[in-house]
Amino acid sequence: MTAVDTLPESPTETARPKKPNTAAFKAVPETRALRDTVRAAVQGFCKTLDRSKPLTKDSSRETAETILRSLGLGEQYLGFTMVMLTNEFWRDQVAAIPFHRRLMLLPHCLKNAEGCPADYDEFGLDCKKCGACHVGDFRTKAEQLGYKVLVSEGTPIVLKIIVSGHVDAIVGVACLNVLEKAFDKVLLTGIPCIATPLLSSNCKNTSVDNDWVFESIDLHTPPTPTKTKTYVHLMRAANGLFEEPELSRLVPRVRGGVAVSRGGEVATKPASATDPLVRHEAIAYDFLSRGGKRSRPFITLAAYDALKGGPATLSDTGWELADPVKRAALAIETFHKASLVHDDIEDDDAYRYGHETLHRVHGVGTAINVGDYLIGLGYRLVSRDRKELGADVAADVLDKLADAHLKLSEGQGAELLWRDAADQTLTTLDALKIYALKTSPAFEAALYTGVRLAGAADPYEKMIADFSRNVGVAFQILNDIKDWAGDDDNKLVAGQDVLAARPTLLLALALEGSSPARKEQLLHLIRQSRTGGADTDAVVGRVRELYFAANVFEKADKLVDKFRAKAEGLADEVQPTELRELLYYLVDTVLEKPELPKAGVTQFVELGR
Repeated sequence: MTAVDTLPESPTETARPKKPNTAAFKAVPETRALRDTVRAAVQGFCKTLDRSKPLTKDSSRETAETILRSLGLGEQYLGFTMVMLTNEFWRDQVAAIPFHRRLMLLPHCLKNAEGCPADYDEFGLDCKKCGACHVGDFRTKAEQLGYKVLVSEGTPIVLKIIVSGHVDAIVGVACLNVLEKAFDKVLLTGIPCIATPLLSSNCKNTSVDNDWVFESIDLHTPPTPTKTKTYVHLMRAANGLFEEPELSRLVPRVRGGVAVSRGGEVATKPASATDPLVRHEAIAYDFLSRGGKRSRPFITLAAYDALKGGPATLSDTGWELADPVKRAALAIETFHKASLVHDDIEDDDAYRYGHETLHRVHGVGTAINVGDYLIGLGYRLVSRDRKELGADVAADVLDKLADAHLKLSEGQGAELLWRDAADQTLTTLDALKIYALKTSPAFEAALYTGVRLAGAADPYEKMIADFSRNVGVAFQILNDIKDWAGDDDNKLVAGQDVLAARPTLLLALALEGSSPARKEQLLHLIRQSRTGGADTDAVVGRVRELYFAANVFEKADKLVDKFRAKAEGLADEVQPTELRELLYYLVDTVLEKPELPKAGVTQFVELGR
C-alpha cells in the first residue's frame, strides 16, 4: 500500500517508535529496601514530567530503563519500575478525585486461593472478612471512605464501569502480569490510576507491601491545575448515545413505544403492548442499545473533536457535541448493528452480546426486517439533519455510508458464496480481500464521518481509506485468533469459525502451509462442518491440530504486526497533532493482542455466560 498523500502541514514530531516486548522483564525487587530505592528514584524523576500529555508505554519504558541504569539494576525490574512511574505520574490526579468517584480493584485471596471462602458473583469475588489475608482489610478501608470496590483480576467489567461514568480513578492491587493486561487499556483511555504490585508473579498465595496499599487508598489532596489528556469523556459520550432517555431524545420513537426490557418484552402501556408496529420498533431500539463496545460512534466523535482542537480530551467541561453530530455517530452504529443481525442469520449464530440472537428469539423474517429497519434509520439520521450539517456535508457522509454498505455486502456475499461452493480452496489473498471488504469499511465510514463533520475531508480521504484498511484487516485477523480461545464479547464456544465454515485467514494459511494429505483432510473437515452431522468437538479438535502443524497462529500474529506497522506509518504523517494521536490510540486499542493459543491445551469449551 502506498504512503499517504501529503497533508496541509508537515509533521513536527518524529515517527512513532515501534513497540518492544517486555514479557521477560517482570521481576519484583526481592527486598523492601530495593523496592523503596526504585520508588524513590522514580519520584525524583517525575518532578520534571509534563503531566498534560499522556504517559505512553513507549515513553515509560525508555524512562524506566534510564532509571534502572542510574541505579545499576538489571532490566528484570523493568515492569516494576514502569508501574512505579505510572503511579507517580497519576498520583496527584488520583488524590484530587473524591473517594466516592474511585474504584478499588483488588485481587483474589493473597494467602490461600484454593481455600478462600468467598464466592464469585457477576461483579467478581464477594470477599469475606476471614482474616486469612489483607484483601478484606483493604476492602473495608476503601468502603469506609466511599470507594466502589471490585475483587476480580483482569475483568473486562472495569472498562465498562469507567465508560458508564461511575468512577473517575482506579486504585489497584495486582501482580505485574495482570497489571500489564488490565491496566494497559485503562491507561490508554487517560483515566487516573495507581497500582501496588504483588510480590510474586503468579497472583496467588503471595503478599504485598500493605502500607503502600493503605497509602494509595488514603491519598487525598485538592484538585491539581494540570490534567492529562483523556478520551474518557468521548467514550462516555458515545456510550451515552444509546442510553435512555438520550437515545429516544435523539431518535424519537415514531410509534410511541418506550424502552424494552433486556428480556425482550415491550415495557409500555397495556393498550399498545400488542400493537405490532410498537413491538417491532421496540425490538429494533432494544437491539440498537444492547451491548457492544460502541467503538465506531466513538471514532466518529473523537475524529470530530480532534479536528476541532480536542476540547473534549482536555477538559471535563466547556465542550459540547451538537445533536446532528451525535446523530451521525448513532448512524454509524445502526449500520453496524444491522450487519450483525443479518450476519447472525446467515451464519445461524446462537448468541450475540450474551443473549440469544434476534432470529432465534423472534424468527428469521422478523430479524431480517429489523436489520433492514436499522439501515433505513441510519440513513435518515443523517439526511434529516442536512440543513444543520449543510447539504454538501450530508451528501458526502451519506455517500460514504452507502459505499461502506456496498463493500460490506460484497465481502459478506463473497464469504457466503465460498461457503456454499463445491470447492473450498482458499488463498491468503482471497481471505484478505474479504476482510478488507467486510471489516475495514466500518472503520473508514466512522473516521471519515467525524472528519467531514468538522470540515473538508479531501486532504485526509486517502489516508483514512488506507489506515482503515490496515486496521480493519488486522482487527479481523485478531478476531480469528480470539475465536480459538473463545470470545465472551460475542462467541461462547471456541472454534466457531470452523463450525460455521467461514473463509478465515487461519484456514487459508493452513491450506497453503500443509502437505497435500493434510490439506485434503482439512478440506474434508470443513465440508463436514458445513453439511452438519459430524462430531463438532472432534472436528474442531482435529482442525486445531492441523492449524498448529501449519504454524498458522504465529504466521497470523506476524501479519497483524505487519498491518499494524503500516497503519502506524500512515499515522506518523498526519496533522494536526490531535488527529495523529487519535490514530495512534485507535491502533493501540483496536489491535489489542490476545495470547496465542497453545498446542496441547484444549480450548474448545463453552465459556461462562
